[in-house]
Amino acid sequence: MSASKRLTKKQTAVMEDLFAGELNESAILRKHEVKPREYERWLANERFAEQLEQRIAAALRRGRMTLARNASNAATKLIELTRSDKGETARKACLDILGLQDAGLNLAESTDSGRSSALPAPRCLSPEAASRLLAALAKDDSQ
Repeated sequence: MSASKRLTKKQTAVMEDLFAGELNESAILRKHEVKPREYERWLANERFAEQLEQRIAAALRRGRMTLARNASNAATKLIELTRSDKGETARKACLDILGLQDAGLNLAESTDSGRSSALPAPRCLSPEAASRLLAALAKDDSQ
């Protein structure tokens, strides 16, 4: 890679800080004495934009991996919360369980490459079925 295609030390430092998560974008630019107009030129620069997109993709991938690793524990905890003595807690846990599909957090979604996973897509619940499920999950164990 030629020197002209490499990021400058300042660009690299700014990019490192952008992904460190300690400061917001404006504070980072001030810290490195980068004017907004100069930063806009960097964003229009193919090499800088490519590096930025690669970092974003890597960060998103790490986030998805963290979610995948913890999905089972989270689901178990939500199920436990549906049995809570506190009605509002149980109700919210039920709603969260039902909302997981709507939020796109199911494992049957498409993968990054655009291919569908081998898992069948879950069926959507009708409002009536959702109400019955909520009632059953929130039902007091003492009855």
